[in-house]
Amino acid sequence: QVQLVESGGGLVQAGGSLRLSCAASGRIFSINVMAWYRQAPGKQRELVASITSDGNPNYADSVKGRFTISRDNAKNMVYLQMNSLKPEDTAVYFCNANVLARGWAEYWGQGTQVTVSS
Repeated sequence: QVQLVESGGGLVQAGGSLRLSCAASGRIFSINVMAWYRQAPGKQRELVASITSDGNPNYADSVKGRFTISRDNAKNMVYLQMNSLKPEDTAVYFCNANVLARGWAEYWGQGTQVTVSS
């Protein structure tokens, strides 16, 4: 069974930084795209950033220039470095990955809370 576990969330003041990590575990043969989504209270879940297996990133306009996604294929991990945080970045952040285990499937982590105070 594949599991995604996030870590690194917390409370930070506006202008501060946080680094999120996500570890994929289980009988994994390959991981295609890995991504970070977020969901603020009362809002739909939205894509924050994604990265292909060969390292090509994609960002939501709202985080371009502030957030950086990266991955370590050897460790089955994905990271999100968040700088210049704003109160509107407050949300639960979810890790997402397309994983080849018993077939290709999409998996989600349980989420980690990021709160940015003004």
